[in-house]
Amino acid sequence: MRPLLGEEEALAAAEAVRSGWVAQGPRVGEFEEAFAASVGAGHGVAVSSCTTGLHLAVHVLGIGPGDEVVVPSLSFIATANSVRYTGATPVFADIEAETGNLSASTVEPVLTERTRAVMVVHQAGVPADVDAIKALCEPRGIAVIEDAACAAGSTYKGAPVGTNALLAAWSFHPRKLLTTGEGGMVTTDDPEWAVRLKRLREHGMSVSAADRHHGGSAVIEQYLETAFNYRMTDIQAAVGLVQLSKLDAIIARRRELAARYHELLADLDITTVRDPEYGTTNYQSFWVWLPEGADRQEVLAGLAERGVSARRGIMASHLEPAYCGHPSTELPATEAFTARTLILPLFHDMTESEQDTVVSALSETLHASRLTVRG
Repeated sequence: MRPLLGEEEALAAAEAVRSGWVAQGPRVGEFEEAFAASVGAGHGVAVSSCTTGLHLAVHVLGIGPGDEVVVPSLSFIATANSVRYTGATPVFADIEAETGNLSASTVEPVLTERTRAVMVVHQAGVPADVDAIKALCEPRGIAVIEDAACAAGSTYKGAPVGTNALLAAWSFHPRKLLTTGEGGMVTTDDPEWAVRLKRLREHGMSVSAADRHHGGSAVIEQYLETAFNYRMTDIQAAVGLVQLSKLDAIIARRRELAARYHELLADLDITTVRDPEYGTTNYQSFWVWLPEGADRQEVLAGLAERGVSARRGIMASHLEPAYCGHPSTELPATEAFTARTLILPLFHDMTESEQDTVVSALSETLHASRLTVRG
């Protein structure tokens, strides 16, 4: 992945610096409004990362020690960690191999009387079937949080992912389609939650630093609750506004490249990431399932020898040392996915020649790997 950053972003960042207001300020507010509108949400709350956004989402629901939150193990470890930050227990559920996502049928077996929320990840930009999970959870009083870290621009049932979300968290890390370097956003339709989330990200202040500055008179703020420092800077927001204006073009180009990958890879014995029947992916990552018997490390090494930098498939948190000994049910689809998938290069400025090189290298490596296995 290479972020699409250019002179427009550099100029926007420089303008923010020249303005003298570089911390959280007017550009953050503008970015919040624009991003929330783009995903069909009533309110946006800019934060320092998607991880901090997820933490705030769990925190604002009042979840803590003794509570459980269902999460996929197949996700960046921040998903599970954000639950642990509150003292609650993340409970791992399995995924559907076709999408890499939780489903109602994988969530239901791990629900208990202590389950307070389910954190649904739109993995690698592939939308999860959120309505089915809500139909399972809401009658039980279980909240559904959406980890939309990778999903800016993906769609679900004809609307942007995040539309009608109770709480959704987004990432603007450089591996995402829309980047501010670091940074994130929480979106919600609840105005009271939005007010509290903005307070929580800024030490619990009753009046933000920006509002005090523009108030025209001396204001003594109060600190209403124990909170956090999860703010975004105006420099980041200035870059984000430019990036947001490019998002549709970025997604169109990635989907064009993904369609070409599908054509070029059709003759290989692999399965590729595709749109689910109920939505469209932004192809934040282009993952492939390797054939049975293929050694993924050998394939990655073979690609590297041929000048192609690929990456392992999505991690499984329950297999990491940080969660060693953590209670977990059997997760066969998760373990197969993390062991047998890898992610191919995909970026906005990728040329057809570069794509041909990737496919040729993968074909040659798989062929050599099979000969080795048969020998």
